[in-house]
This record gives sequence, structure tokens and C-alpha cells, in this order.
Amino acid sequence: MGRRKKQPASLHRESIALSAQELFFNKGIEAATMDDIAKAAGYSKATLYVYFENKEEIIGVLVLESMKKLLFYITKAIKSNSDTKTRYEAICRALVQYYQDYPFYFELALSKINIDFNNEKWLPEEKETFRVGEEINALLISFLKEGILSQELREDLAILPTLFAFWGMLSGVITLTDHKKEYLQKELSLSPDGFLQYSFMMLYQSIEKGTETNEEI
Repeated sequence: MGRRKKQPASLHRESIALSAQELFFNKGIEAATMDDIAKAAGYSKATLYVYFENKEEIIGVLVLESMKKLLFYITKAIKSNSDTKTRYEAICRALVQYYQDYPFYFELALSKINIDFNNEKWLPEEKETFRVGEEINALLISFLKEGILSQELREDLAILPTLFAFWGMLSGVITLTDHKKEYLQKELSLSPDGFLQYSFMMLYQSIEKGTETNEEI
């Protein structure tokens, strides 16, 4: 214990946050208490409060980490490919991989993010989370604009609504596929991968140039 006390505060915070992450994943964020976190991390409750003021601060650290990991996956997908459709497919695969690697972080990345830093108390992690989120948005906005300029995507797309609609639909399809694997195979005769590929391409066709929806339908 003496050696651990000599470690930098940042290492203690990281160790506590990692223990909390596993606890939240298994027990649920609402159900987990600071007592539970202290026990899981191997700290006394008094020592825990030296490094974190409350559970919300721990959650803030984990949300920030979830966004950093999402940024890594998105950046790698976009920068490693050329044409719009290939980059889109890479983004979809990256999101699936992110979900498989970090299901708890994937869920956190969908949670509410503070955007008001003028009228209420906020944590440093919250402002950094917002900054990382804006960096992700900027990458995806550029991706959509480049697709329009290259005439691969429809010219009438509203960029931000399209971006957020796709984030919602893609994340929904990914979680649905994981939760309904047996049903997909039994009732649709589709493997999870097969259903994902069908869904991803159906969504892409909704923004692809030359596949505009018929207004008479």
C-alpha cells in the first residue's frame, strides 16, 4: 500500500475509473454507489473522495474516454480510404468494432453531453468531451461535404441533420443486431453480419447521388 500511495494522482484516478467502468457495466450506473466503487477499486471510501468528488465526476472521466476512443476509430476509418462509399463502409466497420471492443464506452458515447459552459457548474472533463465531440463532427462534416463535391452524395443533403440522423440510425442498427442475433438468424435467415451489411447499404443509398426518393411515393 505504501508504494501505491507514492503513485501520481493521475494513476490513482485512472485505476479508480477503470474499476468503476467494470462495475457500471455489470451493475448499472444508477445502482452503483461510491461505496461499491471504493470496494471494487480497493480503496477506502475516504481515499476515494481524495481523487473524485462524487460519482458524477467519475462518469465524466469515462464519458470523455469513450469519446476519445470513438474519435480514434472514426479518424482511422476516414483517413485510410479514398472514395466516399469505401470511407462510409470503413466508418460502419469501425463503429461495429468499437461496439465489440468497448460496449460500455459505446453506450456512454450515446449519452447526453453538456454543451452549456456559461450558466451552470461543469467539470473540466465535460468541456474536453465537448471539444472531442466537435472534432468528430468536423471529420464527419468534411466527409459528407467531400462526398457532395465529388458528386457521390446528393446535393440537397442538410449536413448536420444528416450527420446526427446517421449517427442515431447506425448506432441503433448495431445495438439492435447484437440484441436480436437469434431472431435475425431464425426469422430473417440472416447472420448478424449479413443484416448489418444490408442495413448499412440501405442507409447509404438514401444519401447516394442518383438514388433520390421518388416524391410521388
